[in-house]
Amino acid sequence: MNNAIRLAWSGLLTKGFYITKRTKTEDVLGLIQNLRPQDCGKELIRIGGQKDGGYLIPDDLEGIEYCFQPGVRNIADFENHLADLGIKSFLADYSIDEPPIIRPEFTFDKIFLGSSGHGNFITFASWKDKYIKDYAGDMILQMDIEGGEYEVIINMPDSLLGQFRIMAIEFHYLERLFDPFVFKLFSSSFEKILRQFHVVHLHPNNTGGIAKMGDIEIPRVMEFTFLNKRRVRSTRPQEVFPHKLDVQTEADWKPMQLPECWYRSK
Repeated sequence: MNNAIRLAWSGLLTKGFYITKRTKTEDVLGLIQNLRPQDCGKELIRIGGQKDGGYLIPDDLEGIEYCFQPGVRNIADFENHLADLGIKSFLADYSIDEPPIIRPEFTFDKIFLGSSGHGNFITFASWKDKYIKDYAGDMILQMDIEGGEYEVIINMPDSLLGQFRIMAIEFHYLERLFDPFVFKLFSSSFEKILRQFHVVHLHPNNTGGIAKMGDIEIPRVMEFTFLNKRRVRSTRPQEVFPHKLDVQTEADWKPMQLPECWYRSK
């Protein structure tokens, strides 16, 4: 790095900006291709409300007893709907004192989910062991923890991850896939999931906007639905977006559609 570049870099850093090389285009496109949604032969249904807090998941709930739902805030539509279907939920969020809906099917902890058990945090393994340590059946995960999802996934034991039949996770800061250092962390999280799961649905959060570089368009915040490969006999690429049950996350914001690079081959 010559002196002129070093001075410019230092000046931007003091103003709160950080410059980095961009991730190789082929690496970003390769990850997007691996995350392409698949039709796994199971109809998608909407669980939760008709806005933020509602997710499309496979109609494959029979036999599931429990849902884990870290990141509650002021919305509990998803777990409320599951409770109506006979599924109990464990909820965790240190930012609130109690969930917005109180039901006997809910068990709430005022704590954050993280990669360690220090302070106001608990690991996923410890959280599960606290209540159903010896439970070996299938479960559901619905997670929206504002960027903490990557470290939680990397920290989670493969055996625990594999117990989830269905996962609906909102991933944040996806524009950082263009940063090669962050790309390693994010792609490691996705690759860990993809060893045991298929992506079955994608839905961009229209409050986050889209980051664009060349022909690559990445929603900054996006809901991913995963189905465990144990439940799948065959797959074919899902090519119709949006799904008929999709709704904009926030009706008052500009509508957003899933960019074609996420579901169409060139």
